[in-house]
Amino acid sequence: MTTAMSAGLLNPDTLVSTFGLIGILATVFVESGLLLGFFLPGDSLLFTAGVLVAQPNSFVPLWVLLLTVPLAAILGDQCGYVIGRAAGPPIFERPTAKRLGPAQLARAHAYFDKYGPRTVILARFVPVVRTVIPVMAGAADMRYREFTLYNIVGGLAWGTIVPTLGYWLGGIDFVRAHIELILIAVVVLSVAPLIANYARAALRQGRRPAEPSVSADTTHS
Repeated sequence: MTTAMSAGLLNPDTLVSTFGLIGILATVFVESGLLLGFFLPGDSLLFTAGVLVAQPNSFVPLWVLLLTVPLAAILGDQCGYVIGRAAGPPIFERPTAKRLGPAQLARAHAYFDKYGPRTVILARFVPVVRTVIPVMAGAADMRYREFTLYNIVGGLAWGTIVPTLGYWLGGIDFVRAHIELILIAVVVLSVAPLIANYARAALRQGRRPAEPSVSADTTHS
């Protein structure tokens, strides 16, 4: 693949004008759940698609995007989950592993048990993170039905909100130029209360006086 072709795949306008709806859906699928797709455009691609379908004689109507993009996103995440479920344990359970070992797998299990649902949904709106989370959820053995449910919620939200923003706000240069940062800011604001509560709980626990230790020696009567 030439450098020009590679650059074209990373340019949302070029990608849409060259490959149309099929290119959008293929990119969303690969970028959602296959680790090798982390570099592909996601938010900017969907926003651009929304901008273009708002033009006269667009390549597809908006409703087609809103039906097909979420489906491609959901299927991509499901594929990533299956990959993580199959490949995760052999990687994490190696006795010689240091950075990716049994201890890290146990922490991943605990994390997805507690925060899995909101992570699967919110990760949708963060580039790169949305590519990694399905694989990690599978490796951490997050319950399949639970993952699927929240994957559907996240896929529907992302796949409809971002193109619709492009459709209605694509004429605003600032929004078009900074759509990824805007979405990340929304996610940060969404989780800020959770982080604040966690920090307060950690501070309270840190200030709690230590329990008196029981001496190993008993006093002589």
